[in-house]
Amino acid sequence: MTAVSPVSAHIVLVVTAALLFYLAVADLREFKIRNELVVLLAVLYVVHAALSGRWTILHWNLGFAAAMFVLMLVAYAQNLVGGGDLKLMTVAFLWSGVHCVAPLLIGLAGFTALHAVAAKLNWVHAQRVNGRSKVAFAPSVAAGLIVTFMSGCFTHF
Repeated sequence: MTAVSPVSAHIVLVVTAALLFYLAVADLREFKIRNELVVLLAVLYVVHAALSGRWTILHWNLGFAAAMFVLMLVAYAQNLVGGGDLKLMTVAFLWSGVHCVAPLLIGLAGFTALHAVAAKLNWVHAQRVNGRSKVAFAPSVAAGLIVTFMSGCFTHF
């Protein structure tokens, strides 16, 4: 696959990382993930795919994200994740696709564990809902996706 504009593709990754950081901070403060930011992340993926040459696997990434959305609906139905988390994870799976899901999941697991410990130690705010603690999930998703960007995984596909 040949990149149309590698420099522009990297700029899109930097802009996306900045948007992810903003989204993470907003979720930490408000426990809310705005729909327009999730849509913007999806649009940035399409732009990146076009500029980087990854458009050739776009259909696979779309299918993978759709399949993961359906699977994650189970967690949503059991109130384990919120609607914003569900949409954000779907877009994260769109970005990673099957080819780059390993760094995403490893980063997500690590950052989620760190965030849970930080909440337990009262270093970050957690909400109490029905006797359970809930932490903002966007910071972990954002960090996991940024780790995926930094892993260089996208340069191989």
